[in-house]
Amino acid sequence: MGTSLILLAAGKGTRMNSDLPKVLHEVAGAPLLAHALRSGQALDPERIVVVAGHGSESVRVSVEDWAPEATVVVQEEQLGTGHAVAQARDALRGAEGDAVVLYGDTPFIRPETLQAMAEARATHDIVVLGFEARDPGRYGRLVTEGDDLIRIVEFKDASEEERALNLCNSGLLCAKADLLLELVGELSNENASGEYYLTDVPALARERGLSATVVRCDEAETMGVNSRADLAAAEVAYQDRARQDALETGVTLTDPATVHLAFDTVIGRDTVIEPNVVFGPGVTVESGARIRAFSHLEGCHVSRGAVIGPYARLRPGAELGEDVRVGNFVEVKNAVIGEGAKVPHLSYIGDADIGRRSNIGAGSITCNYDGVFKHRTRVGEGVFVGSNTMLVAPVTLGDQSMTASGSVITRDVAPGDLAIARARQDAKPGFAQRFFERLRAKKASQKG
Repeated sequence: MGTSLILLAAGKGTRMNSDLPKVLHEVAGAPLLAHALRSGQALDPERIVVVAGHGSESVRVSVEDWAPEATVVVQEEQLGTGHAVAQARDALRGAEGDAVVLYGDTPFIRPETLQAMAEARATHDIVVLGFEARDPGRYGRLVTEGDDLIRIVEFKDASEEERALNLCNSGLLCAKADLLLELVGELSNENASGEYYLTDVPALARERGLSATVVRCDEAETMGVNSRADLAAAEVAYQDRARQDALETGVTLTDPATVHLAFDTVIGRDTVIEPNVVFGPGVTVESGARIRAFSHLEGCHVSRGAVIGPYARLRPGAELGEDVRVGNFVEVKNAVIGEGAKVPHLSYIGDADIGRRSNIGAGSITCNYDGVFKHRTRVGEGVFVGSNTMLVAPVTLGDQSMTASGSVITRDVAPGDLAIARARQDAKPGFAQRFFERLRAKKASQKG
């Protein structure tokens, strides 16, 4: 019997002061929703149900990107967390395993914590995730006796004695799917907010003679995002953890605090990352590479031994072979650069295939766009492209060919050939001197 996930993502997030649904705001280049989904997917769920509300169509599109197997249901009225879970009833019809309730604005729950909740279900009917809060504030409190959870009390409904407790409710809950939906159907909204609280489920279960317990996690895992300040704090927390993970897996970060990692960044051991490097989504760097300072990478693959930067930009579709050199102020997009090839500085390589051991001179550009279509440039192996060469695609340079500096190459170059495509230089003796004398005389007369 497989586990089902119920991910609550219906909140408007008023304090975000945004037209974007709260769960679509990004941490490390991915929406909060994606972080929560990734945690839940570690349980290898049989079904995933995302409960959307505000901006449901935008949420649906994002879910299709990050979890296309999920079902999106809409909570038309926000009547509380219990009411939100109830919207998953049809999507979970016939589900025989457990259901885990997650929150789209709580991105840092570890898969190990969810696994611990699943294991606790072997001995208890209801499992709630709690944490010891340094400052309990307005969190709901967990009232326990030994290992048993007696009830969850929302802060606004809690007595002074209950408010003195520091074991707090994260909101996450695990139970058998059919039992959870049955109990949710029995919830009452007779409380200070007039809402249907999911937090009332453990007490309802105990009234039936069922058991409930608490699995504890570190407070940092339960960080919720409700404001722009929270979003900034979540970014800091993610980056701190991701940098530490990179260091522990054998990556050198010469100035860790200045390196920005994405949700899915993969970096091999013995790679060196210099200061002020930014990784956007979709980057893989193999072992032993070096990413030099002030470089920006996204949607690219860097092979073993490559050296990138400083001040380089790798855009989506950049595929760099082993021992490639991409130097300062070079931009690469949708291009394959073969083993040992060099693009040392001040060049744009887009929609291109650069062969092994070829050298692209400074200031060279692949002219890939005609205003409507993109065209590809193909450079063979061992090619020497002279500085300031314009390669007007579609065009092919054969193996071991060469272009003269300052050429505009519009036709294919055969293997081994030298292509020269520039006007013949002509000299006009004394012209420059006479020209500037006339200009200076004119300027002097205007001042008079």
